Amino acid sequence: MATKKADKDADNLAAVLEKIPQMFGEDADIGLRMHDIILQAAPELKPRLWYGMPGYARGRSKPVLVFIRRDDYLTFGLTEKANLLIDENAPDKLIPNAWFLKTDLDEATEARMAEIVRAAVG
Repeated sequence: MATKKADKDADNLAAVLEKIPQMFGEDADIGLRMHDIILQAAPELKPRLWYGMPGYARGRSKPVLVFIRRDDYLTFGLTEKANLLIDENAPDKLIPNAWFLKTDLDEATEARMAEIVRAAVG
């Protein structure tokens, strides 16, 4: 049974690693780096395809918490199942859950992404 589960996890990882270059195109290296940042920040997360994009959950049958994709911008986001940080002192009721990137990742952005992932996994 454990081997079957490990095989499925390996298949899911392979599917994500295949999808990132397809989805991110010329920005594939950034997509792969985003993938690495997520897994380094929360090694317990399991990658899988979720609505055709890379998603990261605590287990194969658990809800996706973090996702990445590329449309016009590179997107790093959290689902409603993540531990969302709600600023009770904010002047509005909006909850930040997705961020766009237009360019390469820098050290500060990588650090912030890792911080967001760790908080999302809680």
